[in-house]
Amino acid sequence: MYTVIAGGGQVGRGLARRLSERRHDVVVIERDREACEALAARLGVVTVHGSATDIDVLHDAGIEKAEVAVAAMPMDGDNLSFCLLAREAGVPQIMVRMRDARYAEAYRLAGATCTVSMPSLFVRRLLIEIEQPELEQIATYGGGKAGIVVVTIPEKSVAAGATVQEIAGRSEFPEKCVVAGIFRPATDEFIFPRGNAQVLAGDRVFLAADSENVTQAAAFLRRVR
Repeated sequence: MYTVIAGGGQVGRGLARRLSERRHDVVVIERDREACEALAARLGVVTVHGSATDIDVLHDAGIEKAEVAVAAMPMDGDNLSFCLLAREAGVPQIMVRMRDARYAEAYRLAGATCTVSMPSLFVRRLLIEIEQPELEQIATYGGGKAGIVVVTIPEKSVAAGATVQEIAGRSEFPEKCVVAGIFRPATDEFIFPRGNAQVLAGDRVFLAADSENVTQAAAFLRRVR
């Protein structure tokens, strides 16, 4: 997935490293030349020196082909300008590190699809948002180290019709992930599952784990035969 990150500070650098490790195409825009060169040398990602609020710099970064744009600069005003330009370029997912909550509505109007204020939570949530946007993250714990997400079981899922015990016994399902609940829209029923509880297509399954394991578990539940 082609991702343009505006800002090579702690958050931008951390996200770029994680995305690069997962073999995403990443471009980081950084206005400090030395920091820009250090990012390229240490992480091996593409960097563009300049301001992410400059249209020419965004063009050099390939904003027109970006699937995700991440605003991670120190100032909300700069991030807001970047959001507007990314929206104008047609980027479908625009994510923001927000410092001042008073900017929340402005970011929404500017086209931000995900706004997060805590740096550690920001990186972990964005990894989920970028790699599995169909997941709904409803809670986080320990500064974003763990959380609960909801995944909808598709038709012909490998998990459809299986019990929780059978799912947990599969090698593809991580040991450090718990099925915390099942909501069944067909009967408007919420199930607190035991091992013999069955998962059906269309169910919304609540998973509790750290970000790495919850992503792996969700990918398994959404895999189709």
